[in-house]
Amino acid sequence: MPKDQYRSTGETVEVRQVAFGVHTPDEIGAMSHIRCVNKSLYNQDQSKGRQAAPYGVLDSKLGTSNRAGICETCGKGLTDCLGHFGYIDLECPVFHYGFFRECINILQCVCKNCASVLLSSDDKAKFRQRILSRQLDYVAKKHMHNEILDKCRKMQGKACPHCMYVNGFVKKAGMLRIMHDRTRNKTSRKKVSAKGADGDDYDDGDDGEKKSDDKAAITEIDAVDATKCLQLFTRIPEHDVALLLMNADLGRPENLIQTRVLVPPLCIRPSVASDFRAGTNEDDLTVKLTEMIFLNDVIERHRQTNAKPQMIVEDRDFLQLQFALYVNGEMSGVPQNMQPKRPTKGIIQRLKGKEGRFRQNLSGKRVDFSGRTVISPDPNLHIDQVGVPVHMAKILTFPELVTRHNLERMRQLVRNGPDLHPGANFIEGKNNIKKFLKYGNREQIAQNLRVGDTVERHLCDGDVVLFNRQPSLHKLSIMAHKAVVLPHRTLRFNECVCTPYNADFDGDEMNIHMPQTYEARAEAVTLMATTANIVTPRNGEPLIGAIQDFITGGYLLTHKDEMFDREAACQLISQLVAGRDSGTRVELPHPALLKPRVLWTGKQIFSLILKPSRDSNVRISLRAKNKKYTKNEDLCVNDNYVILRNSELLCGRMDKGTMGSGSKNSIFYLLLRDYSAQHAADAMWRLARVSAYFLLSTKGFSIGIGDVTPGPSLVAQKKELVRVGYAKCSDNIRRLEQGTLPAQPGCTEEQTLEALCLKELSSIRDKTGNICTEELHQTCSPLIMALCGSKGSFINISQMATCVGQQAISGHRVGNGFEDRSLPHFERNTKDPDARGFVEDSFFSGLTPTEFFFHTMAGREGLVDTAVKTAETGYMQRRLIKSLEDMMLHYDSSVRSSTGDVIQFEYGADALDPAMIEGKDNVIDFNRVLELTKALYRCADEEAESPEILVRLAEETLSTKRFSSDVKQYFLEQLLRFVRDLTTSMRQSWDKFGITMDTPAIHKAPWRLTRTQIEQFLAMCRSKYLRAKLEPATAVGAICAQSIGEPATQMTLKTFHFAGVASMNITQGVPRIKEIINASKAIATPIITATLLNDGDSEFARRVKARVEQTTLGEISEYLEEVYLPQEVFVLIKLAIERIRLLQLEVSADTIKYAICQDKKVKVKPNDVIVQSNSVITIRASKTPTNQNLSHIVQELMGHLPHVVVKGVASRAVIHCDDTTPDRPVYKLLVESDRLLDVLSTYGVRPERSGCNNIIEVSKVLGIEAARQQIITEMRETMEGHGISVDMRHLMLLADLMTRTGEVVGITRHGLAKMKESALMLASFEKTADHLFDAAYFGQHDDVTGVSECIILGKPMRQGTGFFNLVYNFPRQPPPPATLVFDNPELHTPLFGTTTT
Repeated sequence: MPKDQYRSTGETVEVRQVAFGVHTPDEIGAMSHIRCVNKSLYNQDQSKGRQAAPYGVLDSKLGTSNRAGICETCGKGLTDCLGHFGYIDLECPVFHYGFFRECINILQCVCKNCASVLLSSDDKAKFRQRILSRQLDYVAKKHMHNEILDKCRKMQGKACPHCMYVNGFVKKAGMLRIMHDRTRNKTSRKKVSAKGADGDDYDDGDDGEKKSDDKAAITEIDAVDATKCLQLFTRIPEHDVALLLMNADLGRPENLIQTRVLVPPLCIRPSVASDFRAGTNEDDLTVKLTEMIFLNDVIERHRQTNAKPQMIVEDRDFLQLQFALYVNGEMSGVPQNMQPKRPTKGIIQRLKGKEGRFRQNLSGKRVDFSGRTVISPDPNLHIDQVGVPVHMAKILTFPELVTRHNLERMRQLVRNGPDLHPGANFIEGKNNIKKFLKYGNREQIAQNLRVGDTVERHLCDGDVVLFNRQPSLHKLSIMAHKAVVLPHRTLRFNECVCTPYNADFDGDEMNIHMPQTYEARAEAVTLMATTANIVTPRNGEPLIGAIQDFITGGYLLTHKDEMFDREAACQLISQLVAGRDSGTRVELPHPALLKPRVLWTGKQIFSLILKPSRDSNVRISLRAKNKKYTKNEDLCVNDNYVILRNSELLCGRMDKGTMGSGSKNSIFYLLLRDYSAQHAADAMWRLARVSAYFLLSTKGFSIGIGDVTPGPSLVAQKKELVRVGYAKCSDNIRRLEQGTLPAQPGCTEEQTLEALCLKELSSIRDKTGNICTEELHQTCSPLIMALCGSKGSFINISQMATCVGQQAISGHRVGNGFEDRSLPHFERNTKDPDARGFVEDSFFSGLTPTEFFFHTMAGREGLVDTAVKTAETGYMQRRLIKSLEDMMLHYDSSVRSSTGDVIQFEYGADALDPAMIEGKDNVIDFNRVLELTKALYRCADEEAESPEILVRLAEETLSTKRFSSDVKQYFLEQLLRFVRDLTTSMRQSWDKFGITMDTPAIHKAPWRLTRTQIEQFLAMCRSKYLRAKLEPATAVGAICAQSIGEPATQMTLKTFHFAGVASMNITQGVPRIKEIINASKAIATPIITATLLNDGDSEFARRVKARVEQTTLGEISEYLEEVYLPQEVFVLIKLAIERIRLLQLEVSADTIKYAICQDKKVKVKPNDVIVQSNSVITIRASKTPTNQNLSHIVQELMGHLPHVVVKGVASRAVIHCDDTTPDRPVYKLLVESDRLLDVLSTYGVRPERSGCNNIIEVSKVLGIEAARQQIITEMRETMEGHGISVDMRHLMLLADLMTRTGEVVGITRHGLAKMKESALMLASFEKTADHLFDAAYFGQHDDVTGVSECIILGKPMRQGTGFFNLVYNFPRQPPPPATLVFDNPELHTPLFGTTTT
């Protein structure tokens, strides 16, 4: 088909609904053009070449699969002919593979005699009323179908309520075979035969034979083939079809049995002719269709010749198999003798999976007007630009309409043609005829160019293009840039934009796309531009910022010793004047030093990046601490306290925290929020230019072996650290061998030793890293990069210069790879550090072979971990996207799905955009807004107001309706609280220094705040709040899924976090995220956190622990003894009373007796358990019907009794002490169990403050609201544990989606089927064929409202700019009435004469 641009204007045809159903044989015949009866593919006579056999499955009337071929039905070629269907009539009915399960279900539901549904009249009436009373949605239909099915299955083996025929049990019996078993309903049949003695016949209606012998009837097992099935389904009454939840208009039960097969057009099963050998390679579908025609002929011949019934049955089975393989080529259970030689590709295989039609050709498609090549950096480009190779620019074209304004320019482009840039490749006139400009007289074509023609011109400077890097994990992976056509062969862009793309320049390739309509360009430049996407919607932090060399350059430039003379300063400043900023006015500030030489500081040059001249109105203020900050703010000895005032850098060194991405203290973030995105983008470009020039030309910055050469002092300190560490490990090993090493809670002595050694040896590398920062010279390049945050860390320096450190594998030291040792180079059973993966050498000194081997082991684990993590997180993100894609914010601030279901009544409880949140917890950073207000509004002629007046002013302003409208109450309270705190601090300062209103203004200057300033401050806060409102039609669901899925790729896979104690490990990282979104019932490490009623008393905590933790009888018994007496045999239990008292166990002999009687394994009667005293219990052995040997019974008791749980609910509980407040330690209980209700009901536990990390258990015990809150809490804690911050609004939306139905639904294929109704959407996710067959069975209607469905059908989705319609009221004058001939009165003659009275 020709590729045409999508035009929404003038579009008259739109798919509003897709109905699924089952075709009847008549419908198949009506939509077909020929009946295929010829088993031959080609004519035998090949004198005229290879020709398709008429009425075969390759007949030319079905279309063509050859470019040169012509369809005999419509006369069109391959490009224009869509193909035509044919059909094959089967000699005997066959089961459809996709509906086989439903056939069994229907057989279980209907009577095999009267064909009515096995429900009583009352039940039928109730279900029919439920089905017809209201419009059932798809999920409810499936649920009701299961309900009816369960009720009917209970009638199997019982008499039919309508005809009293006793139905047997229907079940599958092998490959596509069904069995009706009437051997299990013996009693029912006898009862019915007694009732039917008057001659009524209740036997199987399928075969029609009368069984007189009752025994013969009881033992019969019928094989229900497709023919019997078809006969029975045809007799199902019309009013009972609705009870099977089928839509009678779209298919009856008998249509599920195939008697006629549709033959698809040739274009989807092309024949491939081979140049090297005779014959063709036929498609699998063609082969199967041919085999079906062949088997038809065989069956017909056998019937005509009266062949043995067995032969016809075998032929029928083979036909059944061929049709099943035609539908599903990977069908299981095929007998060995009937198996095809190779796996075939059936219809299901063409639809499902990553390479199937849905995902490969419908949900995603190949596109035109795109390019791909290697990327490289270019700091001279602005952040909103991309350098496009001229070779690409000649191929990527834009269809520009010729107007009278651009006529001359278009003519020149046409003259240039396709080979000279800028030129044009094609021209299309009003007659829709395209001309290729490589050939023909271009001068003449240019002269004939008229207004209204379309010129496909080359990509030119300033064109909007989309730039994308895969994997596209979030919306910032594809952004709009302005093209700059450059020589050479790579795509180039500013390095500041690397972070959102996650790009580096080690060979990465990126894609470029050229929008083809003016609407697309407008949307791209407005919504997708880099300047519109500086911040990430995940948490509102900037992603585009200075990186690597730019940070290093800014850090070195702002060093307090960096001075420039006039020549060097002007040379640096000249870098600000280039490209499109050539007209920028830059003023050289006053020099910082006048004597002995006129010098400018680097800080002054840096200030010009923010504010090039006094004319600029940019006044940003910032106070921030850097890594090496000591104390006393601006008097920090390391100059690591940054103060920016009115865009002038007064002190401090700029580093990643103040220039880079990921920080809301970044100068570019302040410019973005307080001014505009363009201000931030321009400042970034200026920094890139100045830093690159400063590092390359003025300063120079390189790295060499000398930077990591350790000095004698560093080597000596490292050796001392290693010696001390080895000595501690040796001491621990010696104590273990002597048996004096105290075990940690929940650990053995061996595990304790490993934990201690790992902790001690791992700290050596960190300590040497800290020493490196002190010992290495300040000009050391790796140290500079680590300090400013541009690249690397202190650990990297430590590994290069001093010590590589302990190699950990799965969080442990290197284990035994050989027998009793890690490598054969070491002694057996040694636990020394060097034999367990400690690498003492550095990369500078070189590693020994064993050290190198250990290092590669750790490296290999990292590689495998990364590969596995990529697959895990990719699948997780796909599930999240599919479940959340159609969630959208509506005009009433609610979040709804495409079907109108409400997910949240107000997005995030405040309808604010996560990308616009300025503070960490607040919407606005009030302190910064106040500084900005003071800078913009100096109000020099106004007096400073007193604190009391300022508070009153604020209260009056906030109480006005004009201010408080459209603003949430919580924001007003936050704002008023800030003003009150500010004025309270101001009053304290005034009182401290004795300032009053009459004091001179100079004394009040540090706290000066005027009436205008406070009014402007409040107005600015309100405008920022309103600006942070999320726009309606925003796809909040997709953004939520990206915000959770994208950072998950940065999380580690196998991580265990110790909850306060070494032995309590909790699943973290990607596995934990998976557990939460899957809503797993059984999680790996269930932990109940129990808060205590008296959380300050350790003794109280021990008592509660004793109540919760399981205690077995063996643990509190001194001994268990068998006693044999002449009269009786019993087991004597002697309790250890002292041990029970010391452990503070609340057990007694009576409670132990009760526990023994309740235990399921110890089968004793209560009378046999006798409490002799408070420390002695006897259990008498008594004979049972199954066991008469008293000795055996006693032995069983002795085996089971020590394991009887006498107290507690959990296998393990640990007391955790929170010692963050040393004066009052807080104790809580960590219980390894998910029996939440039992723990909460234990005395001493405070239930309202306790929780569990098993979401399903929380939902059962505490309700759905608690489960929702727990999902949010667990997701946030897991993310924050890996240093990833995600806005709470995203987590709230995910939790609301998972819990909105009243039960916790996981984001899995089963959960998705409960959430979504659209069959197309479910089919495009997983289990494609199953969902399509289900939709056909139920007669599902898909309204095509969701995102996936719209993409599949090529329809604009109702989100974003497609959510609303623009209506223009065009002022029209009514046309003047037309003048008619008969309006002339002269032409009218009266029919009758006039009479006068």
